[in-house]
Amino acid sequence: MLAELVINDFAIIDQLHLQFLSGFNVLTGETGAGKSIILDAMALVLGERADTTMIRTGSDSAYIEATFTTTTHNEDTLRTFLAEHALDGKDEYLTLARELRSSGRSIARINGRIVNLDILRDAGERLVDIHGQGEHLTLLRPHSHMKLLDAYGTLNRESSQLANEVSRLIEIRNELAQLRTNERDLIQRKDLLSYQIAEITAASLDLGEEKDLRDERVRLANAETLIQHSAAALRVLEDSIESGSSVSDLLGQGLHAVNQLVGLDPSLKGVLDQLNNMNYQLVDITAELLSYQDKLEFNPSRQSYLEERLDLIGGLKRKYGDSVEDVLAWSENAALELEGIERGDYLLIELADLEEKYLHKVGSLSEELSIQRKNAATRLSDAIEEELSELSMEQARFSVGFSWTEDPDGVYVNDQRLAFDRSGIDAIEFLVSANPGESLRPIARVASGGETSRLMLALKSVLAQDDQTPTLIFDEIDQGIGGRIGDIVGQMLWGLTRSDLHQVIVVTHLPQLAGYADGHFHVSKELSDSRTITRVNILNQGGRVQELASMLGTQGQSATGGAESILKRVEEVKARSSFT
Repeated sequence: MLAELVINDFAIIDQLHLQFLSGFNVLTGETGAGKSIILDAMALVLGERADTTMIRTGSDSAYIEATFTTTTHNEDTLRTFLAEHALDGKDEYLTLARELRSSGRSIARINGRIVNLDILRDAGERLVDIHGQGEHLTLLRPHSHMKLLDAYGTLNRESSQLANEVSRLIEIRNELAQLRTNERDLIQRKDLLSYQIAEITAASLDLGEEKDLRDERVRLANAETLIQHSAAALRVLEDSIESGSSVSDLLGQGLHAVNQLVGLDPSLKGVLDQLNNMNYQLVDITAELLSYQDKLEFNPSRQSYLEERLDLIGGLKRKYGDSVEDVLAWSENAALELEGIERGDYLLIELADLEEKYLHKVGSLSEELSIQRKNAATRLSDAIEEELSELSMEQARFSVGFSWTEDPDGVYVNDQRLAFDRSGIDAIEFLVSANPGESLRPIARVASGGETSRLMLALKSVLAQDDQTPTLIFDEIDQGIGGRIGDIVGQMLWGLTRSDLHQVIVVTHLPQLAGYADGHFHVSKELSDSRTITRVNILNQGGRVQELASMLGTQGQSATGGAESILKRVEEVKARSSFT
């Protein structure tokens, strides 16, 4: 609720510091004293468009600050809002501020931190309704009508359930849209992966194969030379040569001689063993060379196969990796990706089926909620028309307009496809006919500010327990009504504050209405240093009698008696109400 309002250098206000009560507050005073200026300043700090002409003449800037106390009714939503925007909200106070500079720059702050105007406006809408100033009037915003109707009909649980189901449907549709958007790319990717896997699989690659192939290719390319060198080596090791015996013959002769020596001198036994080992090694070497020589051949067809195979492996490596291991790993990863894409095909079918089920489910829930809303709308219309009758608008009619819009992609309701959002299929708007013979029209098109304010008062009275906006400001609500109706309006405005859910601030010229105030502020203007300034004083009991007497427009004892009579009646009404 609004605790304090500070205004500096705004229009004819130089400095003003108001402390409001939590209940019913009224502002009274002569026309032009500055009451509307105070409301203009309030609208500015709530996010209304700035106008540099409102800066007090001779000043470089204007400053407005409004401090609010949170209530148990709106504390959670305000804490959530502040947390979402990383704003400090640890104590029970919330401060909105607006600085307007002559350069045209406007600075908005929440709890001392600079914010953009949208955030300030969003915060203001959670705290205050100004009735009589169109931009801040909740009743003029059709998107708020659904919440008000659901609150009145105690349909918040059903509405929340529907919103959750719609959110799930939207998630399904978003996922489907993403899959369908990528479907062409996925088909192309699937074909490419299938080709790559088939190409690598057909190659039948083995780890280590490439090295063996390269070694064999070298041998085949040099087969004639290898045969010549191996034959030469075997001749030296085994065959007699022109210059003498072979290595094998010479080694045998050496063994025989050393063996004779050992027979005479056993100390040479080690030498004999070494020569025997050399002989065994020579036999093994000769056998290995013979085997190697037998395998050597000049085979052009085999060499051609090796070249083709190595070219195939080289081509795969250029595409898929630096080694055969990399190529095989690529194939494994491609198979996993292909499996995922194929699962996506099945997911697309499953999601399409799930979407269809949710379109029927949401359609059914929306239709049921629409029926309940229409029943609640009938009750709401009757209740508001009864309140309007008490407010001297006996001929006024109130109705809730419902409309559905066909949409080929909408939810199923009977044989129709209807557009929907998280609130369902209903488009709702409050309609009013203020005078006999006039057709029902949207409330935003009601011409009279007083009629709009009284409509809002009627609606607020009916929805008092469900409305979460804590501070209600009414301007021009007494337009076109007399003293008797003013008394009724005063009772209703004061009644809005009895549950401690609402604080009410009213600008009025009716003494019968002002008499119900818990806090009565008198607005006046005076000259100071040849400048007009606005002053606001909170009135005590005696001051209230004088102000009400002045508002009655009469003089002397009769005016004072009339004012005292108003206050006495108010005291009796409040006393009776405290027992009901």
